[in-house]
Amino acid sequence: MAIPAATSLRSGLVPEDNQVDDPFTEFVIESDESGTVKIATWNVNGIRARHGQLLEWIDQERPDVICLQEIKATLNQLPMGLCDIEGYWCYWHGTKGYSGVGLHVSKERWPDGPAFAHPAFDFENRIVTAFLGDITVASIYVPNGGKDFPAKMRFLESMHEMAAAYHAAGRPLVMCGDLNVARTERDVHPKERKPAAIGQLPEERALLERIIAEGLVDVGRALAPDDDGLFTWWAPWRNMRQRNIGWRLDYVLASRELAAAATTCVVFREVGTSDHAPVVASFSV
Repeated sequence: MAIPAATSLRSGLVPEDNQVDDPFTEFVIESDESGTVKIATWNVNGIRARHGQLLEWIDQERPDVICLQEIKATLNQLPMGLCDIEGYWCYWHGTKGYSGVGLHVSKERWPDGPAFAHPAFDFENRIVTAFLGDITVASIYVPNGGKDFPAKMRFLESMHEMAAAYHAAGRPLVMCGDLNVARTERDVHPKERKPAAIGQLPEERALLERIIAEGLVDVGRALAPDDDGLFTWWAPWRNMRQRNIGWRLDYVLASRELAAAATTCVVFREVGTSDHAPVVASFSV
């Protein structure tokens, strides 16, 4: 799949030799700390509109890894303070007004800086990975599918191939982000369930299940198996968010051995003005 012309947005503080192409690089960075590792994901739906909210939330929560989606900005469009978020190795991968992802890693926990890369199936600035010791973390923004449903399915197929490759190699993987698929009927409020709606189609759900079956665990649902109100996206009208009439589209999918150490996975429904909420999974390491 050809990648459209776009800009890879790398903070100047990320070492040049920490950018790699091989998803199975032997570049290894061990964390200098033990305790709880917090991995966060948030579709900000426009970083320029939400930059103050993002910085305030980061200051309060201090995640160790921050995965962002739909940043809709080039590097020179980022507000001051975001190009190099204090305390983080920052990687921005976006283009003007559309799509884009970011991945930011705690300098305190990984002082030497991570290696960042893009799988070959990246297009429209939709995925970046960071190699953190033995673990690979990916920030992912799956196409919505409304304009080009086959492209969405191809992207999900490529995610499956990636997950399968990591699983076969015995390499721990965390896939975070807006996957634009509600996994089951439970992941959509009853008032929003529409069998023919993109994001709820059987073929999308089947592909998501195939991805998860490659040694991954849906951490949010694993920790709240009976929560019928577990949503991460709400349509921006009729007070849908306040009424919690939403869909669960944002996930932390972690390899089984890592997921076994998960202690919480919190949806911050009251945070920010994006139509998505931040999700933070905590792991005891």
